[in-house]
Amino acid sequence: MKSAVADYRYRVLCLRIVPVYGGPIYLTDHPVSLVMGAHTYLSTAGYQFTGYDSRSDFSPASIDLEGIAGAAGLSRATISSGIFDGARCYVFATSFVSPVEDEEPVVAGVFGKTVLLDDRFQIGGVSLIDAIHQTIGQTYGAQCPKKFGGTEYAGCGVPLAPNTTTGTLTFATSASVFGDHSRAEADDTFGGGTIEFLSGPAVGLKPLEIKSYVGKTITTFEPFYYPPNPGDSYRMVRGCRKRLEDCKLRWNGTANFSNVANFGGFLHIPVGSTYAQVGRGEG
Repeated sequence: MKSAVADYRYRVLCLRIVPVYGGPIYLTDHPVSLVMGAHTYLSTAGYQFTGYDSRSDFSPASIDLEGIAGAAGLSRATISSGIFDGARCYVFATSFVSPVEDEEPVVAGVFGKTVLLDDRFQIGGVSLIDAIHQTIGQTYGAQCPKKFGGTEYAGCGVPLAPNTTTGTLTFATSASVFGDHSRAEADDTFGGGTIEFLSGPAVGLKPLEIKSYVGKTITTFEPFYYPPNPGDSYRMVRGCRKRLEDCKLRWNGTANFSNVANFGGFLHIPVGSTYAQVGRGEG
């Protein structure tokens, strides 16, 4: 039973998208933008709710959204960079006469992969209730499964501030290969880390993972939507290869710092052929 229901005579739908990187986006299907507190839900002809399905048997509801790239803050660059992949979305109904944010919750969900078709985008998602249908568990292996710099309970615990640096590109070969001749760090210092741009055409796009850092050259796994240029400033975070030696020396290169106590890998798990053997006595 819902605690509140929007007036059916003036009922409108609103959508709040919380991307994995960057600020939320607010949309409404009303012909005029609606102001609710400090947020303005934009009205635009560039998108539409193409479907919402829910059932009474507790199966996950599906959510579909499609529109024109570039409308209401959903630009081609942000869509292509994956900002909306895995984003949270909240749909609610309210009255356009006296709009109230989250007055009548309709569905809360998670977006899947965003598909860009020419100048149009399509996003499909499922409701949060789908989480109870997922098989969960922990995978044990030699590599540490923790997020670098995570501050959650029993997390990595490495401080990100001293492992974050800024600089300016001095050369760029492609959208995924560029570098800074002024850097003095050893090779692979930033391998597995992330880089984002603070100026230039790629500013505002999500940080990308660094594939390699060799000879002052930075190579990312994915290309930036807008190729960076010499003179663009950037922010870069050191990487973690998820190895035990990374926890020993990687973060400042000296033996007086160790994060081994927070290492989450299991180096001595026997292989399947070992633990699957049938025991036998000595005769």
